[in-house]
Amino acid sequence: MSETSRARFEELVADALDTIPPELTRFMDNVVITIAEDPPVPGLLGLYEGIPLTERGDGYSGVLPDQVFIYWREILAVCETAEDVVDEVRITVVHEIAHHFGIDDERLHELGWA
Repeated sequence: MSETSRARFEELVADALDTIPPELTRFMDNVVITIAEDPPVPGLLGLYEGIPLTERGDGYSGVLPDQVFIYWREILAVCETAEDVVDEVRITVVHEIAHHFGIDDERLHELGWA
C-alpha cells in the first residue's frame, strides 16, 4: 500500500485529466469528477454514472451532471509505490472518462485501458 496524501492524490487526478488531449476534453459536457473515499463494491477503483455522450439525444436537458468517481483509498490499497499510484490514477481516470464518451469496458480492454 502506497503512502500518498489526499492532497497529493487530488493533484495526480488533475495531472491525469491534463493528459487527455484538448480536442477530446472540449467535448466533455455536464460531467463532474469526484474523489471519493471508498467504493460501493470492494476492489472498484473508479466508477462512471450518467448518460454517455453517444446516448444523449435532442431531449437531453435539465439533467444532473454525469459523475466520475475515483476511489482514492482503493487505488492506494492496490499500489505499492508512488509511481504505481501515478500510473493507476491515470489509467482509472482515462478509463472512466472513456465511459463518458460511450466507450465500453470490452473496447477499453482491447485498447489496454482496463
